[in-house]
Amino acid sequence: MEKDKKKVIVINGSPRRSESVTLVATNLFLKGITEAVPCDVEFVTVSDLNIKPCMGCLSCWARTEGECVIRDDDIVPVKKKILDSDIVICSFPLYFFGMPGTMKVFTDRMLSLLQTYAGQPASLTGESLHGIRYPKPGRNFVVISTCAYTEVNGAYDALKCQYDCICGRGNYTAILVPQLKMFLASAKGERLEKYEKQFEDAGRMLALDGKVSEELLKDLSLSPFTERTYKYLLKQYWDGQRKGEN
Repeated sequence: MEKDKKKVIVINGSPRRSESVTLVATNLFLKGITEAVPCDVEFVTVSDLNIKPCMGCLSCWARTEGECVIRDDDIVPVKKKILDSDIVICSFPLYFFGMPGTMKVFTDRMLSLLQTYAGQPASLTGESLHGIRYPKPGRNFVVISTCAYTEVNGAYDALKCQYDCICGRGNYTAILVPQLKMFLASAKGERLEKYEKQFEDAGRMLALDGKVSEELLKDLSLSPFTERTYKYLLKQYWDGQRKGEN
């Protein structure tokens, strides 16, 4: 790898693997990054990994100082790839107001990336509740998630709270997108192209400026349909599902 290339790792946490609708948004975001700066991109699909659940032994906080005692699954090499990366992107759909179960197991096993808990109060001050064990100047952490809800407010509160505790509020980029599946199924022409360009612009901003503007993040989180239209589309979709048409 050339020295000046950025290393990008995408953690695909969708159980649907390559069929994930969220990956459509993630790939557009990646397109913006790779067009802006030289990159090496690697995808890791969580559902394809052999991952044992965290045992809660907390050895990584005491006896082994940052190393998990489980050494016979796929977490060790993936953790190294994450630590070596300049941009880490977690991509997954919202499952029951949180991350998919396979992604939660993966995230639990990343506990060793945080400092040993030393009695800090569990109040969110903008910093990681534990502190990052292996900080890397300039590293960007991005969460891209899509959902079928009318809006992201409320639906993503639990997930955002978890990442606020892990990373610290404001220390990661959250691209949270409602109604994407239905939009991709119905949008065409200039409307679709404009929507896709927003994701590309977000990736370009992150690569060049180290952050995505709050205005663009807000635009990406806006509902593409009116409530009335979306309710109609959902009724058509679920009626088709019940009849086995979709």
